[in-house]
Amino acid sequence: MVIEESIFIHAKMDKVWETFTNLTCWKEWNTVMEDVCTKEKCLSCGSEISCCFRPLVFLVKATIRIEEVKPYKHIVWSARKKGFYARNIFTFRNNKKGIIVTSRETFSGFIIMFFSFFLPRKRMRTLIQTFLKDLKTASENQSRKKTLQSLQG
Repeated sequence: MVIEESIFIHAKMDKVWETFTNLTCWKEWNTVMEDVCTKEKCLSCGSEISCCFRPLVFLVKATIRIEEVKPYKHIVWSARKKGFYARNIFTFRNNKKGIIVTSRETFSGFIIMFFSFFLPRKRMRTLIQTFLKDLKTASENQSRKKTLQSLQG
């Protein structure tokens, strides 16, 4: 199962990148992942994030491993659980008026093959869309704050 979603963010690349990679701020804007724990302050290759998310009724604990970070280009992370594997590639592209962030998540394993009702496509798409919308709101709000601060003084 592959789910791909994109969102346009009206902000500069450095603001979107900082919002996404600064793990100390995730609890302020990320409504998809709960109880985010990590030893790192920023996403970096080889680091791990422990978190919970709610694909249906119950919280699911997950450990996300950061596989690749290419600044201002893409981030690749994956999660593995018994019978389940997910890999997500986030790409960041400049546009004349902002940034386009795309999430391409691939799910595999016997749970997906035989028990797809445990991980319904529509619900997973909604979680990815919500994560991207949260990123958009946080990035755009930070850009507005910075603009107001520079105008004020």
